[in-house]
Amino acid sequence: MKVSVLVVDDEQLAREELCYLLSKDASVEVTGQADNGIAALDLLDDLEPDIVFLDVQMPGLTGFEVARQLAQRPRPPHVVFVTAFDQYALDAFTVNAVDYLLKPVEPARLEEALARARSRIDRARSGVVSPQALAEIVEAVAARQARRSPIVVKVDDRILLVQAEDLVYASLNEDEVTIVASQVTGTSNYRTLDELQAQLDQATFWRVHRSYLVNINKIKEIVPWFSRNFILRMRDAKSTEIPVSRAQTKRLRDYLQL
Repeated sequence: MKVSVLVVDDEQLAREELCYLLSKDASVEVTGQADNGIAALDLLDDLEPDIVFLDVQMPGLTGFEVARQLAQRPRPPHVVFVTAFDQYALDAFTVNAVDYLLKPVEPARLEEALARARSRIDRARSGVVSPQALAEIVEAVAARQARRSPIVVKVDDRILLVQAEDLVYASLNEDEVTIVASQVTGTSNYRTLDELQAQLDQATFWRVHRSYLVNINKIKEIVPWFSRNFILRMRDAKSTEIPVSRAQTKRLRDYLQL
């Protein structure tokens, strides 16, 4: 069965890579591309694709906002999310997504997503995600998490690999992410703290401030500060002090039962 596809991603290289992978399947026709959610909705009116591959974080409208608008249509296309951030996986089911792929997209997982989409196209849209489909996606995300690679840290001309449990904290200064580990300090190949956090266990690595991501197992001391806020003193060589934002103070108080 020939299926038509629209690819939506604000990163051109990501769009081109996904279109290339899709082109290897003779039963898939990529009928259009869009670099933001608003442009995607305009194209959908003209192209009426069977499947839409949607990035989550985009300018204008997020992938979830686009998907919610699509769900209001009489014959909505089937949605597959494609993103670097696995924390949104379960949210995908609130918009009845077919699948949730993590970048870089693995060809085998793409084939699975296409197979699921074809299965839905073959039958009437139920409007409910089956428990089996939910279990399959959760299992896929868990498998991806289990295979997480070491964090790359650049120190001068050297490229070192650091295990996640050795990270003490990461900080953002302008457009550069600095990694501080037990024995190493250097820069990250990730552009933002969000991208770095997506590769880590978010139960352990907290975004306590817009400029800091900390390993809660590497906190040496919690220092009370003004307005009932806190300063975290970390277990690095400098005993670095990191502020906790007002929004994260309550979470920290609840976690520590303070």
